[in-house]
Parts: sequence; structure tokens; C-alpha cells
Amino acid sequence: MQGKKTEHLIKKAKKRDSEAFVELMQLYQKDMYRIALAILMNDEDAADAIQDTILTCWEKLYSLKHAQYFRTWMTRILMNKCYDIRQKNACLTELAIYEEPAAEDRYNLEFKEALSVLDEKYRLILLLYYSEGYRIHEIAELLRLPKSTVQTRLQRGREKLAKDYYNTTCTAGGASS
Repeated sequence: MQGKKTEHLIKKAKKRDSEAFVELMQLYQKDMYRIALAILMNDEDAADAIQDTILTCWEKLYSLKHAQYFRTWMTRILMNKCYDIRQKNACLTELAIYEEPAAEDRYNLEFKEALSVLDEKYRLILLLYYSEGYRIHEIAELLRLPKSTVQTRLQRGREKLAKDYYNTTCTAGGASS
């Protein structure tokens, strides 16, 4: 049902129906925010990346050949915008301290905190897999990586999360004894 509605909105948006496009972007707003925050670790930069992504999607929607790939197409654009922003920021200043997640995005804060200590190559794959519901082959296509690399990083990311979680709970438990 959701897929048919999305495809209908995409067809209307391709015909330059701005209301359909706005509705389409609203469907994916939270997903875009989580992905941008996982890459950039900063609310303002994530908002900039999302804004740039929405504009690019509007300008380039005609180039989308198959409506069923809209989400993957949009996510790839978002990731590229995030990497552009991160590269620009690296030229300006070294980011040593990251901001706390926005108050309105309190879903699964513990998971986000655990992910924040992981290398990006693990963090992004875990987020796409668990939070966004992408399949391994979709992540591989999106990140332009071999499927086996995605599987390995997913497994290693899980192991690092488990190890860090165990160390944190043991340390916290030992400190209160």
C-alpha cells in the first residue's frame, strides 16, 4: 500500500507537482535525518545536508528512471551531500566535540550513543540495516561496496557494539559496588 502511494507521489512530482513532492519528502524526513546525523554527528550540518538533498531531488527527479528505486536514489544523494559537508568542514576546522542529538530525536538514544563510538564504516551500515531497514544487497549497492564487505562490516560492527556495551555495563556495575 505504501509503495503504491509513494510511486503515485513520484509520478506526480515528476510532473512538477510541488505538493506531491513535499508530501514525498515528508515521508522520508526522519529517515534522512537519522542517516545524515549518523554521518555528520551534528544537527546543523545534518539539516543542511537534508535541505541540499531535497533541492537536488527536486531539480533531478526527472533523471530517476524507476520509481521503486526512489528511496535508494534519494539516500545516495543525501550521503554524497553529507560527505561534501564533512569534507568542507574538515578544511575549515577539526571537529573534536560532537553535539548531542536533538531533543525531538530521542528514539533509542542508547543505541545512538553506542553507535557514536564506532568507526563510520560500521556505524553507517548498522544504521542503514537496523534503523532504516535496508537489506544487505541494498546497502552494498548504496555504498558501492561488495556484498561480502557489507556483511563483514555488519558483523564486526555488531561485535564491537556488543564488546563496548559489555565493557560499559561491567564498568558501570563495578563502579557502584
